[in-house]
Parts: sequence; structure tokens; C-alpha cells
Amino acid sequence: MSSVAAPPADYAALALDIKRWALELGFADCGIAGTELGEDEVHLKRWLDDGHHGEMDYMARHGDKRSRPAELEPGTLRVVSVRMDYIPPGTRNAWNVLHDADAGYVARYALGRDYHKLMRNRLQKLAERIHGAIGDFGYRAFVDSAPVLEKALARNAGLGWIGKHTVLINRSAGSYFFLGELYTNLPLPVDAPASAHCGSCRRCIDICPTQAIVAPYKLDARRCISYLTIELRGSIPEELREPIGNRIFGCDDCQLICPWNKFAQDATEPDFAPRHRLDGAKLVELFGWSEQEFLQRTEGMAIRRTGYEGWLRNIAVALGNAPHSDEVRKALLARSDHPSEIVREHVAWALAKHPA
Repeated sequence: MSSVAAPPADYAALALDIKRWALELGFADCGIAGTELGEDEVHLKRWLDDGHHGEMDYMARHGDKRSRPAELEPGTLRVVSVRMDYIPPGTRNAWNVLHDADAGYVARYALGRDYHKLMRNRLQKLAERIHGAIGDFGYRAFVDSAPVLEKALARNAGLGWIGKHTVLINRSAGSYFFLGELYTNLPLPVDAPASAHCGSCRRCIDICPTQAIVAPYKLDARRCISYLTIELRGSIPEELREPIGNRIFGCDDCQLICPWNKFAQDATEPDFAPRHRLDGAKLVELFGWSEQEFLQRTEGMAIRRTGYEGWLRNIAVALGNAPHSDEVRKALLARSDHPSEIVREHVAWALAKHPA
């Protein structure tokens, strides 16, 4: 961040312009935060010391840069935080899919186009609009692409509070949204942090299928279905396989049960619409995808992140939890000699749930 900003006449007016431009570019909300994250740094270090990050070594890899924006990007004075809603109208009802044991549940954020490039491109356009107004200035855009405490920054920018499930909640829009940031050297006025409104509610804690929310505001990722089906590369612990149910990529239960999501807003981005009927496709059908089909059909989607081996592993677990049928057993038998030891192990577990 080497560019020195030409001083505009009124940073307060510029901040208002930035928020207006953000909405014009398709973001649902925009706020501005400072860089002080001392309490969040303490919370992060405690979480790491407890080992709750599991195999996500990248969470500890960058030292304090994650909680110190000016060390990650020297010269940073402010963070412009944005959010974008991600559930488009017409998406199959999540509870209906979860209650259909023959269907595969994919976290609602991952049904359409991967959000990373889309949001980063729009943040770049936002930076270009700022440049057009004031000339050169220092900035760097992030969308879950670097060690950034995005939820804490969004909270400080007034976009919502961090709920007991550790997800950001907006009072008028629930929690079904993505976050992105523009680190900048502009001394913009900051917004007031959002206040918390979870109160005594603990529905997210109680509903978690694997009891991964071990205390309010404390998530043990090693038990979280999102971690188990996306981040974990090896075997899913056997005691956690049945609780996974039919969730084959991520989990939304803690958000689905949250009262604040009655205010959730529909996505306005057409690219977030479900692809390949993944908002409720049958497990047997998905399990039949070849690796080439998987790579082709998940191109440009977040689901690609789990890899084909992880995809089959996850669906094998879901098939093990599915109602018994000849179709399910036949599908599992067809993968029983798969080249991957991980896939074979989970298929064998599932077959044991469906004896001949």
C-alpha cells in the first residue's frame, strides 16, 4: 500500500459516497471500521491454543497479521467492509431437503457461483470509483483470501454482531451473506460497532447435530460439519458420521434455526442461483458422477474445494444414513473398490448400515 492519497476536501462526504457506490455495485451493505482488534486477537489465540482449528493450519500461519490489519498491509488506516446476500429466490426450502434423507444437502452459500472472484471484482470497481474521485490512494481488496478477521471487522463497521454460533448476524438481514473488505490508507470516519442481540437464545447451540458449539461464541471446528465435509482431508470420525445425516457439503442448521433469519434478504445476484439442481438432488445421482463430471459441473463453484475424493466420501456417509433400499446398496457396491482408500473406508461403513 504505497500510494499516498490526495487529501479530499471532506472525508465524511467521501465515506457517504463509498457506501452509495457499494450499493450501486450490488453489495447489500457497507460500513467503515478502524484497525484495532485487540480483544478479538486474544479470542483467536485462545481458540488456536485449544486446538479448535483442527487441521486448518493456515489459521495460525501468519502470526498476528490476521488481527493486525496494518501489519498484513502496511499503511492501512481503515477497512471498508461490505456484505452480499447469497440465497436467491426459488431455492428449495432447506428444511425440506434436510428432512429428505434420499437427497443431498449442500450449504446454501455453495449452490451457485463461487463468490470470491465476483466480490473481489466488485471491490476492485469500488476502488476504481474512489480513485476516480480523489486520485491515487492505497488499498487492497480481500474476500476470504488472506489472514483477515472479517467478522470482527464487519462488526466494528456496523454490519452486524457475531452470534453465539460465531456467524455474523445483521439485525435487518439475518446471516445469509458473504463478507469482503477493502483495506485502505484513507482516514475515513468510522461507523459505530453493531451491538449484540442474541440475548438468552441458544437455539444454535442446541440444534447443532454434532454439538460443535461447545459454549456461546466458541466453535470447535473439529466437530463442525462444515469442517468435516470441506476442510478435513482424511477420515471423518466414526462417531460423527451418523449426526452428519444427509449433509454432503457444509451445514446451515445453526443459521436455519436463528430467529433473526426471518429477516433474511433474497440475493440479487443471478449467478448465485443453484446449479445442477444441487439445492436438493438425489444422493444416488450425485454419487454416480465421474471425476470428469464432478470437475465439469463444479467449475467456478465452491464445492470444487472438497475435491472429488472428499465429494464421494461425504456422499458415502450420507448414503449410509439414508433409508435402506436396493438402489442405495447398489450405488455403494459400485464404489466399493474405488482406488481411494478414504472412499473405500467410508463406503464400507455405509454398506455395513445396509446389509443385504
